[in-house]
Amino acid sequence: MQSSGRLGKLFIVGTGPGKNIQLTGRAVEAITESEIIIGNDFYLNQIPEYIEGKEVIRSSMGKEVERAKRCVELAKEKKVCMVSGGDPGVYGMAGIVLEVIDHENSCIDYEIVPGVTAATAAASIAGSPLSGDYVTISLSDLLTPLEIIEMRLNHAFQMGIPVALYNPKSRGRPDNLSLALSIAMKHKNNDTPVAVVKNAYREEQDMKFFTLKSLFDDDNFVDMSSIVIIGGEETRIAKVCGKEILITPRGYDRKYIY
Repeated sequence: MQSSGRLGKLFIVGTGPGKNIQLTGRAVEAITESEIIIGNDFYLNQIPEYIEGKEVIRSSMGKEVERAKRCVELAKEKKVCMVSGGDPGVYGMAGIVLEVIDHENSCIDYEIVPGVTAATAAASIAGSPLSGDYVTISLSDLLTPLEIIEMRLNHAFQMGIPVALYNPKSRGRPDNLSLALSIAMKHKNNDTPVAVVKNAYREEQDMKFFTLKSLFDDDNFVDMSSIVIIGGEETRIAKVCGKEILITPRGYDRKYIY
């Protein structure tokens, strides 16, 4: 946290995956304390009770740089909350806001408030597939060239650990998931278990299990609101209390008797 001695302050807040109950206590405090709330319409619409009566600046996808510049300028004199879905430091707004602060040499008070990110939210619904080491990769090539994404996928799938794919599929890039799965199949068995969680902790929440091959053959269930978790070498589907879950053992069975 940087301190300037001014009255203004900038909170960069992660609102979690969806429902208000997923906000951390500190996130609620920061939003409540702020005079101005700024963010993407989609995430602001998930927290209506917390922003009622405040000055709200709504923005749309693709306006991240403008949004970051605006919140930094406003925070010089007022308490401002930049709302970011999930965790602001994981594919969220924290990075670009800090870049703007650094570029403009603006010494303002700021605090990054973490939130539940999509991978861990989806994992909790699927079971416990991310119990140990894992990799997250975004398939969006809006800011990262596709050839770099391909290189990262090849390295990740060779590691033998679970891989969580963000931004797996959209109307603008319908084939990126197929590409990722084809790369996975070069390094993993076709029957590797996969969980697809849609709209985690939102009203439209849904989840399905696949094998790597079955998802490659038909990925119509996947959309932009999905997280795809591809299992590692030890990941398996188990049945706990009559419910199928995806689990990656952490290794306790190799050290303890239970």
